Amino acid sequence: MKINFFKYQGAGNDFILIDHMLSPLKDIDNNWIAQLCDRRFGIGADGLMFLTKHPDFDFEMHYFNADGKLGSMCGNGGRCIVAFAKNLGIIDKETNFLAVDGPHYARISASGDWVELQMIDVDHITNDIDAFVLNTGSPHYVAFQKDLKNFDVFTEGKKIRYNEIYSAKGINVNFVEDMGDHLFVRTYERGVEDETYACGTGVTAVAMAMAKHKSQTGHIKTDIKVLGGDIKIEFDYDGANFTNVFLCGPAKLVFEGQL
Repeated sequence: MKINFFKYQGAGNDFILIDHMLSPLKDIDNNWIAQLCDRRFGIGADGLMFLTKHPDFDFEMHYFNADGKLGSMCGNGGRCIVAFAKNLGIIDKETNFLAVDGPHYARISASGDWVELQMIDVDHITNDIDAFVLNTGSPHYVAFQKDLKNFDVFTEGKKIRYNEIYSAKGINVNFVEDMGDHLFVRTYERGVEDETYACGTGVTAVAMAMAKHKSQTGHIKTDIKVLGGDIKIEFDYDGANFTNVFLCGPAKLVFEGQL
């Protein structure tokens, strides 16, 4: 049996996408997914997504981490699956789809390579000493770091992800440096268990943490640079609630093939 697949990337966060609109999603082999995501023995990706039919939405997004396990919400994955849906002719300029954390609205450029994805509202941020902890569809830890370019994100991020507080459920660990006109962010992702070139829910969490840290309110736009490129975050913040949250950035087809 041959399966068509598509490889997409959003700011360097890369994914395998499979059109599964014609039949129900069942009997998933998690080891098979992990093998496909392996960069030496498979296609190579930070995760894999199935696009399936849903009676009340344009489509449903099923996201699996690179370790083969069903994942929580992936922001850059969400942007890539929107671009994929446009490529398949399922949507045109905008869409409403279902993900693991609920419904999402998105709009996409005519060229199909820039996606603005609405994320969930957030009303709860806690502190872990000097760091911020919040959930933007996935759980995130946000810490400030000087000289982030030369910082050992893998080692230090892994220590936090597997410490006694977070090891059971895992957490994504984001380090941020304020560069003045933009934020520079690097992320250690659970499920991938490595640093990734970008993390959509992660940069969303960072922008929110920074707004809280600086006591900013109103309509806030944040430019963020990650290893894989540039991302923009927009939201409204009244000092307690983050609403109208959008994750904006590139989503591009890399190649397609058959398994």
